[in-house]
This record gives sequence, C-alpha cells and structure tokens, in this order.
Amino acid sequence: MSDTHDSDRQAEPDSVDIREMTIDDLAAVFHLGEQLFTSDFSPSMYRTWDEYEITTLFNSDNELCLVAELGGKVVGFALGTTVEKQHSAWKYGYLVWIGIQPGLQKCGAGHKLFAEIRQRMVEQGVRMIVIDTDADNKGGIRFFKKQGFGNIREHVYMTLNLSVQGKKRKKKHKKKDKSARPDTADQPMTPPPADTVSPQPD
Repeated sequence: MSDTHDSDRQAEPDSVDIREMTIDDLAAVFHLGEQLFTSDFSPSMYRTWDEYEITTLFNSDNELCLVAELGGKVVGFALGTTVEKQHSAWKYGYLVWIGIQPGLQKCGAGHKLFAEIRQRMVEQGVRMIVIDTDADNKGGIRFFKKQGFGNIREHVYMTLNLSVQGKKRKKKHKKKDKSARPDTADQPMTPPPADTVSPQPD
C-alpha cells in the first residue's frame, strides 16, 4: 500500500540509503505510517495499520522489511512477505506496505525501496509480486505502474458495524420485555408448593 502527498521539496536520489529494518526502527516506521495512512486518506489502510502489523512482518520475514534513510532519519519503508501455495510450483511475494515521508515522494526513495525488495524476493525464489491498494489511490497506482505492475483488478470492499447492530438488538429486547409482562424484578421469589414439584426419574 502506498501513500502520496504532493510537495515541491526534493532530495537527491543518491543521498537516500536503503537498508534492512532493525528493531530500533520499529517506532519510527510506526509513527511514519500513522502520518501516511490516515482515515481521511484511506479508511482501509487506517484500520489495518498498527504496531502488531509491523512487528508480525518483522518477526516473520525481516529480510523483506526495509527502510529508506536520509540524513540519519527514517523517511520511508517497505514491508513484505512471501506466500507459498499448496499444489503450486509458484512462490508469491506480497508487498504489504510501502510509504514515503510526505514531501519526499520525488527523491527516488520509493523506487529504491521497491528495487531492493524486488531483488530480495527474487533471491528467495519469488515468481510473482502482488500488491493491493485503494482504487482511488491514484498516486500509488501510478507509482506501481512505473515499477511494471499491471493486470489491475477492482474488488468490492464491504464492512459490517457490529456495535451498531448490537445497540439496535438491545433496544428491541427492552421493548419486548416491557410489553410482554410487568416488571417483577422487585418481587420476592417463592418456591412452588411441594406437591407440584415433578419427581426425579428412577
């Protein structure tokens, strides 16, 4: 997934270094992602971006977790993983996240991050790389097309808000309880007469 913000600020591509992410970079990557994947920019990215997402990818395949560094500061990241399907000779690479600090999209960091993660996937035997992003992320789609991606497929994204349904259900139950019988919560419970208790079967 990729974020794009327009700005005139640029940096020389040669001054951007790409390296493997370390445990000390986790906080910087997380906070940069918070800047990029906002609810206004992309509700789906906003919902799925959290610290567990980063640590899971880092712990499962840290060779495919990269950062772009400029002047000693993390200004971008690419997080990926590989997928092997049963009964298939193909190994897939999944570029899960890619993001560049706002204002530095034209410094070449995105291209360098993708080139590095692509090379690492090739070395791991990947035969196809898959990405997904929002259909209205025009900048992200443009970036991926420049890297050679094609065969775009749109998919339907739906949500079900369970908290709203839960509230409606509670209101319905309250109405039914009130109409069915008077409130007897304050009345004492009395046991039935002894002769009405059913005997236990032998």
